[in-house]
Amino acid sequence: MNIHVIDTGFFKLDGGAMFGVVPKVLWHKHNPADVNNLCTWAMRCLLIEDGDRLILIDTGMGDKQSEKFFSYYEPHGETTLLKSIKKVGFLPEDVTDVVLTHLHFDHVGGAVVRKNEKLRTTFPNAIYWSDAEHWAWALAPNPREKASFLKENIGPVQESEQLQFLPENSPFPNLDFIKVKGHTEQMMLPVINYKNKILIYAADLIPSSAHVPLPWVMAYDVRPLLTMQEKANVLERAVSENTILIFEHDSVYEAATLENTESGIRIKEKGKLRDLL
Repeated sequence: MNIHVIDTGFFKLDGGAMFGVVPKVLWHKHNPADVNNLCTWAMRCLLIEDGDRLILIDTGMGDKQSEKFFSYYEPHGETTLLKSIKKVGFLPEDVTDVVLTHLHFDHVGGAVVRKNEKLRTTFPNAIYWSDAEHWAWALAPNPREKASFLKENIGPVQESEQLQFLPENSPFPNLDFIKVKGHTEQMMLPVINYKNKILIYAADLIPSSAHVPLPWVMAYDVRPLLTMQEKANVLERAVSENTILIFEHDSVYEAATLENTESGIRIKEKGKLRDLL
């Protein structure tokens, strides 16, 4: 098995929205905001070679939205999803499985491209994996999340006949999933068995290294108190199993290990994923 970090660029989100009730005097030390109170965040995916399968976890924002849409989020950086996949030696046609942790636009946007004015799946030979309950949730969104579930990201996948819902038993020999409901309904966190190590792709449960402390919960979460309990469960498991957490949105640090401290569970080491493996 080989694991590649796939960088798809950066974007900006409001610091207050990303850190919830945590005061700015605390969070700005970790991720300084610009004059508009916007902080820079990564859109970090994974590409896993496992036998005859090439598994992509999340797809970033993509590039098919309007100029007006992008003006809200200021995407930037030289890397893109397809450039990063090509850099490690693969083409879109090589991907066999696309795992979508959830359907917010910054996680699923790259799953669909616009070609000749038509929307189609980016990875034509892949199965697109989602959760059935989350898919239904996204098709009838609540007002809080409606702006994050875009029909141009979801419709083409459903119409492609490539969509499958994750069964109770994982279809992957070295990949399992934790389902969480605090951020959105039934978000899937991939748990990867890699060379006698356990890796958890934390998606939006713990989007960055700064979000490890329990009260540091995004204002975007639909059930923030549940997020805190789900975080506690994942963090306790990570410490007990010496797990590596992979951060999807941290603009600097790809991953971290954890330890118990007098202040609770905190980061032990953080940096590039390859240096922690």
